[in-house]
Amino acid sequence: MKTAERLESVQEYYFSKKLREVAALREQGKPVINLGIGSPDLAPPQQVVDAMQNGLKHSKAHQYQPYKGIPELRNAMTGFYSRYYDINLNAENEILPLMGSKEGIMHISMTFLNKGDKVLVPDPGYPTYTSVSGLLQAEVQKYTLDESQKWLPDLEALEQLGLENVKIMWVNYPHMPTGTKATADFFKKLTAFAEKNEILVVNDNPYSFIQNTQPLSILDTDIRSDYVMELNSLSKSFNMAGWRVGMLAGSSKNIEAVLKVKSNMDSGMFYPLQAGAVKALQLSDEWFLKLNELYSSRKKKVLELVKTLNCEAAPGQSGLFVWAKAPAGKSAESLVDELLYDKDLFVTPGFIFGEQGRDYVRFSLCATEEMIDEALKRIRS
Repeated sequence: MKTAERLESVQEYYFSKKLREVAALREQGKPVINLGIGSPDLAPPQQVVDAMQNGLKHSKAHQYQPYKGIPELRNAMTGFYSRYYDINLNAENEILPLMGSKEGIMHISMTFLNKGDKVLVPDPGYPTYTSVSGLLQAEVQKYTLDESQKWLPDLEALEQLGLENVKIMWVNYPHMPTGTKATADFFKKLTAFAEKNEILVVNDNPYSFIQNTQPLSILDTDIRSDYVMELNSLSKSFNMAGWRVGMLAGSSKNIEAVLKVKSNMDSGMFYPLQAGAVKALQLSDEWFLKLNELYSSRKKKVLELVKTLNCEAAPGQSGLFVWAKAPAGKSAESLVDELLYDKDLFVTPGFIFGEQGRDYVRFSLCATEEMIDEALKRIRS
C-alpha cells in the first residue's frame, strides 16, 4: 500500500529514533544517562494528583466531555492568564483547552494553511513547526536566529526578503533551545509586524515559568488581534508532560475557527485530567519558587559539566535546558557521539533544531543532581 505524498516531506522525529538507540544500549548493559530530553522527571504537586484521583468519582467522569473543555478548566486558564500575565481573556470564547500544545500546532496549521502557503519557522527552533507544515504540504521558509542578535528575529530584514503568501509565523519565547527571553517591547513590535503583513504570529509559550521570574505573553492586555495567538502548556510548569494538557489563547474568531478542526479530531479530554489541571492552575507562587530552586541547583552542576567539556554557555538562559557552543575545532555532532559511545551520556545535538544550531549542543535539566554528578565524573575520567 503506497503512503500519502505528504509523508515524503517528513522524517521520523529525531528523539523517537534516538531514544530507541539509547534503549538498545541500555539493554546491552550500558548505563546511559539521558541529559537530552526535556521531560520533567519530577512529580506534579500532590494536591493536583489528589484532584485528578477525586475526579474519577465524578458522576460524569467516564463520559464524553465538552470539545472545548469543562467550564471550570476554561475559567482556571483565564484566571491563570490574569494572575501571571495580566491578560484578561473571555473564558467562553478566547481560550481553548488542548490535549497538549503539540496538538495545537497541528490544529492551528490545519485551520489556516492551504497547500502551497508559506510558513515562517525559526532556525534554530522546535522541529515540529517544520514537520507539521510539511505534512500539510505548506512551504517552510526558515528565518535565521543568531546569537549576535540575542536569538531574536530581525523583522525589518524579513520584510525586505518578501512575505508573499506567508500565512503563519511561529515564534517561541522563552525560546527553545537557546533559553532566550523576549521583552514586552519586542512582542509589541511583533504584533505590529503581524498586523501590517497580515500574518498569523503564534507564540509557543510553555517555558515562561522555568528559570524565569517575569513571565510574558504576546497577547495584548485589552485588545485581541486576529493576527496573534498563543500556545501554553502545563507540561513543563507543573511536571505534567504525560497528562497532555495545554491551551490556546486568541481572538474569539480564531478560537472558533480552530475549534472546527479540533472538534473533528477528538471527543474531549478525560474529566479527571481536567480536574487535576484546574487545581494546578490555581496553585500559589510558592510552587514555582520551589521548582526553580531545584532547577537552579541542577543548572549549576550542568554548567560545571559544560565548562569541563570546554563548551560555552551564554548567561541568563531560562527554560529546562542549557544551550552551549561546542569547543573550537570540534563539531557538535562528533561531541555528542563521543559522549554517548565513550561516556554513556546522551545530550542533544543542536543541528536537529536547524542549521543555526549546528555548532551547539543542548543539555537537559531533567535529571537528578546525582545523575549529573555521575555524568561529570565520567567526563573527568
